[in-house]
Amino acid sequence: MTPTTHRRGWLQAAFAATGALALGACDKITNTPQAIGFLQKAEGLTRRAQRLVVDRKALAREFGPADISSDFKPNGSIDPTDADYVAQRDKGFADYRLVVDGLVERPLSLSLAEVRALASRTQITRHDCVEGWSSIARWQGARLGPLLDKAGLKKTARYIVFHCGDSLEQTLDGSGQYYESIDLIDAYHPQTILAYAMNDATLPVAHGAPLRLRVERQLGYKQAKYIMRIEAVDDFAHLGRGKGGYWEDRGYEWYAGI
Repeated sequence: MTPTTHRRGWLQAAFAATGALALGACDKITNTPQAIGFLQKAEGLTRRAQRLVVDRKALAREFGPADISSDFKPNGSIDPTDADYVAQRDKGFADYRLVVDGLVERPLSLSLAEVRALASRTQITRHDCVEGWSSIARWQGARLGPLLDKAGLKKTARYIVFHCGDSLEQTLDGSGQYYESIDLIDAYHPQTILAYAMNDATLPVAHGAPLRLRVERQLGYKQAKYIMRIEAVDDFAHLGRGKGGYWEDRGYEWYAGI
């Protein structure tokens, strides 16, 4: 058993054992001060431990075709009703453009065909949700690292933010729009991809069409779906409630490494 596999198993056991304090589901959150304090401490420990003892390019376990789950549960948003997304979906994403901007030298606006033409990777990996379930699927998508190199990150860029096409709630401050973020270490990890295919078929809407993030060394809620824009930033102050993600703004830990 590799150190990465051992650590993944240990963390899964830890999440199960602390279910009353961990977030009970991908669609809801435990708001007690005790739970939030626990998660904030666990996040820092997990991040430091992984960065210290695990090779930054160590791969999450990959599986064979026989291991693919017969039923991969869709979760979170499964059929967004946001007007812009619905308009794109109804056209088969023919007019879709992936915007890459923020702290980059060369902002991009790419069609889905252009995204599919980028350096790609296919991998069979396991999706682990904080609800306690896991499923295995084959994902194919554009590698995020080469895409960021194409845009040319500025030296001040520290994080990559994914702006999505689904709103989970309506709020006065506009923070109901889903977004997620990762640091440059995970952005350049070889298994981090913008998936456009699942199990050898076009990515379905329920699983995030036209593009979803696969960052395989983190938990399921980091795998942002319905990606419309990628922004390079130096901090999160201007985003949502400033915590780096929709669920993070509501108490989830920002770093969910496994």
